[in-house]
Amino acid sequence: MVLALPAQLTLSEASACLRQLAQGLSEQSTEVALDASALTRFDSAALAVLLELRRQSLSQGLGFSVLGLPAPLASLAALYGVSDLLGQASAAKR
Repeated sequence: MVLALPAQLTLSEASACLRQLAQGLSEQSTEVALDASALTRFDSAALAVLLELRRQSLSQGLGFSVLGLPAPLASLAALYGVSDLLGQASAAKR
């Protein structure tokens, strides 16, 4: 099952989004896949949400990957040095 990120994920939405997606972790059995392709408006809080979901997934013994990471967010992750932590299943979309 793939969990989808919303179109907008900024500091204002981060806490609520994290709570909602964290609830979805309990429904996963082996792998958590996050679909980020809908993201059109975001800031560094989106990375914080992704990294926290990764932390929670790994603590539950689940795999973690991000699908469809927008190129600007992938660039931000590279700038912060966290690209490798996101476990992207495919290259950032252009």
